[in-house]
Amino acid sequence: MLPDLVRVLVPAALAFTLGIGLSPILTHYLYKFKAWKKRPGKLGFDGETAHEFNRLHTHNEVRAPRMGGIVVWGSVLLTILGIAALAKAFPSTLGDLNFLSRNQTWLPFATLLAGAFVGLIDDLLVIRKNGEGLRLRYRIIIVILLSSCIGWWFWDKLDMTAVNIPFGIPLEIGWFIIPFFVLVSLCLYASGVIDGIDGLSGGVFASIFASYTIIAFSQNQIDLAAFTACVVGGLLAFLWFNIPPARFYMSDTGTMGLTLAIGTIAFMTDHLAGGVGVAVLPIIGALLVATVVSDVAQILWKRFFGRKLLRIAPLHHHFEAIGWPGYKVVMRYWVLSVVFAFAGVIIALAALPIL
Repeated sequence: MLPDLVRVLVPAALAFTLGIGLSPILTHYLYKFKAWKKRPGKLGFDGETAHEFNRLHTHNEVRAPRMGGIVVWGSVLLTILGIAALAKAFPSTLGDLNFLSRNQTWLPFATLLAGAFVGLIDDLLVIRKNGEGLRLRYRIIIVILLSSCIGWWFWDKLDMTAVNIPFGIPLEIGWFIIPFFVLVSLCLYASGVIDGIDGLSGGVFASIFASYTIIAFSQNQIDLAAFTACVVGGLLAFLWFNIPPARFYMSDTGTMGLTLAIGTIAFMTDHLAGGVGVAVLPIIGALLVATVVSDVAQILWKRFFGRKLLRIAPLHHHFEAIGWPGYKVVMRYWVLSVVFAFAGVIIALAALPIL
């Protein structure tokens, strides 16, 4: 039998290798079919032209193609199916590597692919001439419907009715686990706008998934740990080509699938496994929280006080607007993402003996 650490690291290494190999092929076709936004410019949430954002990023919007997220979920898909096929062909030698399991992998894997598919449709609409993509209200409805189904699965099929509190007793909420999961999913989806500067989203998401790899491994959820490590491998492959100047952007087909998968993984590492995966999510994903909070604060401040709180929202664009080079914002976000990831993992591991 292979050691558990090998079962986790091999999928990550394979996904990274496949992602590196897939990227040049994807790049060829994305540039061949000019898969970028044809009309630069962006509107704010209030419907007005985002002048400050357009001043900084109008050129970038039409410089590189969208749909780079295909590298992430494509490498994960190829890795999972490839290992499953090899394990079936050589069960005595490679059977232990198969991490496609009903109780740990199917749900986050399906969530990743479902979100990626919807995001891909949105990207395909955006790259048309004068294309605007799916309206925000439709994307929100899709997220609500998808997360409602997953929340119901947690409640009805997996009997999850409580959320663990670090160093405390579980919080029993019954069927309210469904709307709670929907709320978490909506917040995570809103944080997808962190994909705004070359290299930013890849590094932040990699830290988050790496954190949950450690947490799942500590709970002996080896298949789930292998899945999250596999996603890290795909993200690092994407990041290899997204270092400034980016070859392509992650866009919705990447951010939608990844943010929804994070929510599913957080719940799977919570009460079901005797962990605190949900409670540490705001810590591990602190930069995602900052992104959403800065957007909400900007909207409310402008509505109640008649002026903007930040030069641009979300927060990472505000730093650009006050003069920070994009690479400086990215590197500092990477540092902070690792710091918050370590903090969340430490709390999650320290809480395990208590629960």
